[in-house]
Amino acid sequence: MPLLFSYGTLQQKEVQIANFGRELVGSKDVLQCYVVGEITITDERVLRESGKAIHPILRFTGAQQDEIEGTVFEVTDAELAQADDYEVVDYIRIAAKLKSGKETWIYAAAEKA
Repeated sequence: MPLLFSYGTLQQKEVQIANFGRELVGSKDVLQCYVVGEITITDERVLRESGKAIHPILRFTGAQQDEIEGTVFEVTDAELAQADDYEVVDYIRIAAKLKSGKETWIYAAAEKA
């Protein structure tokens, strides 16, 4: 099963239930070489589900000392596709390796991909 690293709204129970029909179980982990910025969300569905207009977004730095704490979830392929549908065009899904060594998917700023 794929792993998905979340540092933002996909950690919210209500967002998980709206998108996956269940609450995800995950474990804490760290992503290196990124910092968190912010973007303003205008998509009505995402606004409704997250309850937030400002969302965090990963920006690649390449610097090992830059670390983001988050949660890594085991999801199905179908749930990964549902997460793709939830994320707006400002995000792109890319593969990354966490500090623990786990290979995972992350959503980062599309312009840095």
